[in-house]
Amino acid sequence: MRPIFRPLKIFSRQNFQRKFDFCIHFPINPAKPLSYHSITSLKTLNPYFCPIDTRNFEFHFLGRVKTTQFLHSLVDSDETTQFQRYPGDQIAVKVQNVLKNHRNSSEEEIEKALGQFELELTDDLVVDVVNRNRFDWKTTYMCFKWVCREGGYSPGSSVYNEILDVLGRAKRFDELVQVFDEMSERKGLVNERTYGILLNRYAAAHKVEESIGIFNRRNEFGLMDNSVAFQSLLMWLCRYKHVEDAETLFHSKKNEFGFDIKTWNIILNGWCVLGNVYEAKRFWKDIIASNCTPDSFTGGTFINALTKKGKLAMAMKLFRSMWEKGCHPDVVTCNCVIDALCFKKRIPEALEVFRDMSERGRLPNVTTYNTLIKHLCKIRRMEKVYELLDEMEQKKGSCLPNDRTCVFLLKSLRKPEEVPMVLERMERNGCKLNEDAYNLILKMYMNWGSEEGVRYTWNEMEKNGMGPDQRSYTIMIHGLYDMGWLEDALSYFNEMTTKGMIPEPRTEILANTMNIKLQEEGGEQSKMGITNANKSSRPAHRRIRR
Repeated sequence: MRPIFRPLKIFSRQNFQRKFDFCIHFPINPAKPLSYHSITSLKTLNPYFCPIDTRNFEFHFLGRVKTTQFLHSLVDSDETTQFQRYPGDQIAVKVQNVLKNHRNSSEEEIEKALGQFELELTDDLVVDVVNRNRFDWKTTYMCFKWVCREGGYSPGSSVYNEILDVLGRAKRFDELVQVFDEMSERKGLVNERTYGILLNRYAAAHKVEESIGIFNRRNEFGLMDNSVAFQSLLMWLCRYKHVEDAETLFHSKKNEFGFDIKTWNIILNGWCVLGNVYEAKRFWKDIIASNCTPDSFTGGTFINALTKKGKLAMAMKLFRSMWEKGCHPDVVTCNCVIDALCFKKRIPEALEVFRDMSERGRLPNVTTYNTLIKHLCKIRRMEKVYELLDEMEQKKGSCLPNDRTCVFLLKSLRKPEEVPMVLERMERNGCKLNEDAYNLILKMYMNWGSEEGVRYTWNEMEKNGMGPDQRSYTIMIHGLYDMGWLEDALSYFNEMTTKGMIPEPRTEILANTMNIKLQEEGGEQSKMGITNANKSSRPAHRRIRR
């Protein structure tokens, strides 16, 4: 039976004029225990799946200047025993709470707090803790160092790989090098996943020489040099727009690895993703002149470049010629053409390509459906959207809705009470939320002024290791500023920078503006108090409107 949702609590105009304290009081003996779900349960993002006795419930939205107790109320609750995915999960939650409560403490204090646990350390437990706190690199790194010093336990490859990823994400490369050197000294720990993580994080930070250096040192780590490893290097360089460096490296190693069409395709795709049609055409001619025969991916990649530059007519001509010449476009190419047609508002033609795919042996996948759903949501053709969604659920397999489907459906919503219905349907399909989906829901609830929606979303992000990340804090800072709650917005800004996250330029400018405003308001309040004191022996108390 579908649960009945009571209406979301929305901010009234009067509420916007008030300053709220950020605290929450749960009933000591609730009539029904709270339920905590893992990431696979989207119900937790709807506050009304978790019954709370509203008579004993006091909630004041986001007044974090006075206390930060609220942020972790769900994680700190005794009900964490219900949040279990494996036997050590409850322990991981407790360690997570310790790290959060000691976020601003010294390394010695954190180690002392962790030392109070009688932990049986395992790789699964440590990886779980690292994943839950991966957006707070400082405390996670301190915890990792404490783990390494504990007697009787030696971290395995999975633990080292996760901490390398955390440090690389935060661009803490000095610490990353220290951890990697320690890992390299222990034989057999460095594996292909380690290699992929290092390439990804160095390339993302635009450290091209370091990325190439990791490839050149593969033999030192006990890894074999081969074309697959080299293709991985080229792929990550192209992924982060270093296509010119990738092509230079490609030509320098051409004789060493004897490249096939897949390697050529990586560089071609790099130029196409970069949007440089001129270089893509040049490289296309190089492929034709080589001994490699273009495949369907080669043609699809070039079609993608043409559509990105708005050359849809030329792309469609190449698309049709591929069918005629027997080099049948793959599903990825068909999806690209459908997306380009929809972008040009040529929906009927896109649906025709969609129907032709099945007839020609190119079965649609979830990306095909998502492409259509994305554009149909934009033009509010919701009947067709849900018709396609029903079809996805019926076909199952590679057509089942995923996190991208959820994002497109959420973006189409107009009211907060519609969110739980979408999440419930996605949960039935086994859909898991990622960071993008969490941040979208957070932003939507913030824009709607739904205090309970924001609260539950923030808690679920923390509990499931999906944030809060830099985007989450940016949403909160700008949202609270728009509400006039400058002190609260600055509190989030300070917490974000304390975690080592780099604010966007617009957020830094906003923080400076808020500091100036608060200083000016403080000065005016001080002057007003002196004036009133001169007029009366009883001091006047005037509250500044936030």
